[in-house]
Amino acid sequence: MTFFKENFDRSSDIVFKELLVCDGYRGIIIFIDGLVDVSQVDMHIIAPLLHGRSQLEYKLNEQIKHHDVQAILQKSIVSACQSKLENEMHTIASAITNGDTVLILEDSPEALIFDMKKRETRAVEEAASEPTIRGPREGFTEKLRTNTSLLRTRLKTNKLKMEPLTIGDVSNTDIVIVYLDGVVKPELLDEVRTRLARIKIDAILESGYIEELIEDNTYSPFPQVLSTERPDRVAAALLEGKVSLLIDNTPFALVLPITFLGLLQSPEDYYQRYMISTATRWLRYWLAFIALTFPSLYIAVTTFHQEMVPTNLLLSIASSREAVPFPAIVEALLMEITFEGLREAGIRMPRPVGQAVSIVGALVIGQAAVQAGIVSAILVIIVSFTGIASFIFPSYSLGIAARLLRFPLMCLAGTLGLYGIFLGLLVICIHLLRLRSFGVPYLSPVAPLSLNNLKDTLVRVPWRNLIHRRRGIGE
Repeated sequence: MTFFKENFDRSSDIVFKELLVCDGYRGIIIFIDGLVDVSQVDMHIIAPLLHGRSQLEYKLNEQIKHHDVQAILQKSIVSACQSKLENEMHTIASAITNGDTVLILEDSPEALIFDMKKRETRAVEEAASEPTIRGPREGFTEKLRTNTSLLRTRLKTNKLKMEPLTIGDVSNTDIVIVYLDGVVKPELLDEVRTRLARIKIDAILESGYIEELIEDNTYSPFPQVLSTERPDRVAAALLEGKVSLLIDNTPFALVLPITFLGLLQSPEDYYQRYMISTATRWLRYWLAFIALTFPSLYIAVTTFHQEMVPTNLLLSIASSREAVPFPAIVEALLMEITFEGLREAGIRMPRPVGQAVSIVGALVIGQAAVQAGIVSAILVIIVSFTGIASFIFPSYSLGIAARLLRFPLMCLAGTLGLYGIFLGLLVICIHLLRLRSFGVPYLSPVAPLSLNNLKDTLVRVPWRNLIHRRRGIGE
C-alpha cells in the first residue's frame, strides 16, 4: 500500500479499497475510478470474496504448508474471466494506469490483475473523412478492440494476425500490427517491426505521430503511409499483402506500403462497374493535374506567353484585367491565399457555421474583389475551379501536398513562365522517382514498369481478370 500510494500521490481518482478476505488475510483492491466498471468489480470480485470466506478458510486449512492464496482465489472464488498473476511492482502499477483492477493480499508474493475496463465507446458510424455512395457505412472508432473486431468480421480466417505492442514512455499507447500470414512478405513485416521498435517518444496521441516516425522521407510533402477510417479499405490492403497499424484512441488506421497512384484510388472504384470506375479514375487524374498547375498556367500565359492564347480569349482576359493594378502573380497569390484561409476557417469553426462561412465568404469576397478592381473575374473562375479540383483527392494527405506545391509552381511561373512550370514539374517527378514507401518505389507500377499490375492502376479491368492477388507490390 505504501508503494502504490507514493506512486499515485495526489491522484484523486485512484481507489484503494481494503477488505478482510479471511481470518488473518487482509487484501486491498486498487483501480482508477472512471476507467474501471465499478459494478463489475463489486459483482465479480468483492461479492465473491465476502461470500466465499468460509470456503477459502477451509481450503487454506487443508493446505497449511503449500497453499497458494491467489490460485485459490482465481480458480474457486473470484468469478472474473480475464485474470493473471504478476509479481513485478512497476508492471502492476502500469496495469493500474492501463485501467485494470489489482487485488493484493498481505504476505503474498504476487498480485491478481483483472481486466474490468469500462467499455464505453463511440458508436460505429460512417467515416466522416471518406464518404461513399456505394459501400459499407462502418468506420473505425477510437477504441482499439472495436477496430480489430471490424476487421475480423471482414476477414474470417486464422491467417489474420494481430501482434500487440506498446509505444510511449508516458502514454503507453496500445498498437496492433495487422497482416495476413502467408500473404505479406516477411521482409516487409520485419522492417515494420524494426521501425516501430526504434521509436522513443513520451506519448502517442494520434496515428500521425507513428506515420511521421516510420516513413522513409520525413522531409517529403507526399504521404508515404496511407491513413484511413474505413475497415473495408484496410481489409482490401491486407489482401494485397500490405500491413496495417491500428492505434488506440484514434479512428485512423495506417496502411503501408503505398504508391502515388494508389493514393488516387478510392475503395468505391471496386464497388462500381469497371467502365465507370476507369472513367472516374481518369477524371481524377486529370483534375489532380489541374489542381496542381492551373493557376500557374494562367500566370505564365498572361505574363510571358500571350501569343499562345486565341485572340478573342486574349482580348477578354485583357479587358477583365484592365483595371487591376497588380501583376498576375500577385493577384493569383492573393486569391489563392484567401481561398485557403477560408477553407481552413471553415474546418476550424463549428460545423453549421463553418460551411456558411466558407461558401458565403468566398462568394462575397470574390464579388467584392472583382468590383473593387483588385482581381480579375477570370482569375476568380480559375481559383474556384482549382479549389473544386483539389477536392477530388481520395486521400486528404495527398490533397494537402498538391495544395502546398501549387504555390512554388506559381512563383516559378511568375518568374520564368512555362519554362519555370516545366522545371518545377521536373523536380517533382525526380523527387517522386527517388521516393520509397518501405522500400517500394513510389511511382510503381509505372516506374519501374510492371505490365501485370497496370490492369488495376490506370484502368480497372473486370473482376474476372483480377482474381490473382498482387503479391509483388512494386515488382
